[in-house]
Amino acid sequence: METLEVIRNRCSLKEQISPREIEPGILYTVLDAARYAASSRNHQPWRFVVVQGQPAVQALVDAAVTGTNAVIRNAPVVIAVCARPQDDSISNGREYYLFDTGMAVANLLLAATDFGLVTHPMAGFDEAALKRHLHIPEDVRVLMITPLAYPASESYDEAARERLSQRSRKAFEEVVFFNRWGEIQPEMDAIRA
Repeated sequence: METLEVIRNRCSLKEQISPREIEPGILYTVLDAARYAASSRNHQPWRFVVVQGQPAVQALVDAAVTGTNAVIRNAPVVIAVCARPQDDSISNGREYYLFDTGMAVANLLLAATDFGLVTHPMAGFDEAALKRHLHIPEDVRVLMITPLAYPASESYDEAARERLSQRSRKAFEEVVFFNRWGEIQPEMDAIRA
């Protein structure tokens, strides 16, 4: 897929998980894409704990995943995305470790989508239990987890079709302003057409 196509087609699909193993080269490439994210002052605060194999994934789910997110128990891989706040770059009181890690996650999700893999960023887990289970140091935060799997459907496009047809996004004019807050640029309608 092309970059913009991947961005438009990425969606969260935790209900579309196949237990099929992910090839090591693909797993490495997806994680390596995350590593190449931009970061403030190049601090690279992100860390990834990769849980692979059905027994390990099921044990993780039993130990720390809550509610409807337990559906990820069939995933061949679950990635815990972590960051150490002290690796932060702080500028004018703004902490960047969360933003930087979010950029790494975006790279990871887009690379996975490019390979036709299912992801679903989620916060529905008990952080303390997850940290105990994965032996994550106390000074590290677990920010999110995501399954990484092939889709249960024939293809990613088929798996994502219904979800994408229901997707809603705020209007361009609601989130993009020109020159000052609240000012829209009417000619953008002509450009988008």
